Amino acid sequence: MDACIEASISHRIGEMPDFRVYGRSERRSRDFSVLVLLDVSQSTADRIHGKDDTVLDLERFSTALLAKTISAAGDPFAIAAFCSDTREDVRYFRIKDFDETYNTFARSRLAGIRSCLSTRSGAAIRHAGADLAKRQSHRRLLLVVTDGEPSDVDVDDNRYLVEDARAAVHSLNRKGIDTFCVALDSDGRSCADRIFGRGEPQQLRVSDNCQFSCRLSFIV
Repeated sequence: MDACIEASISHRIGEMPDFRVYGRSERRSRDFSVLVLLDVSQSTADRIHGKDDTVLDLERFSTALLAKTISAAGDPFAIAAFCSDTREDVRYFRIKDFDETYNTFARSRLAGIRSCLSTRSGAAIRHAGADLAKRQSHRRLLLVVTDGEPSDVDVDDNRYLVEDARAAVHSLNRKGIDTFCVALDSDGRSCADRIFGRGEPQQLRVSDNCQFSCRLSFIV
């Protein structure tokens, strides 16, 4: 402490301070915001192999568990869903905003989402990123839950939408927003690796009666 005081005095009076002074900052409180973005395109209405539940049922259930956990921890979080019908009609549903409590209304909106239309991921990722960019948190995370590659009825080559989503992820990364993806990859055709980066396949068990394979991918 004495060395720091002496260095500050020297700096104020215009003298060269002793450079043998080192400091370290530590963050002792949580400062974290997360936005969960759900793909609710028509393909999420497909049933899980060997189960009566649909992919969307799995998304809702896992999101509800995650929301309960984050809410208990006291971290600010938001939940949104998306689907699309050409580039002129990308639908973004606000299930829970950051300044809203995770109450009965938010849970009802989560339970009420339905599968429809296509998957234009890039536009939805940019929109969600704009919401996160407004947050003043030290750490900001976008968690995307999807069941397959981006697609839309006005695009013949889905590689265009894959590259568009990849560009959106890297754009958020440059803004200091971390992007993480849970890809429900039961058929092995997910483009999550290309869009979000390569992650190790994981086996997640969400209940005794519901087990599924997924690929966890993230941008580093």
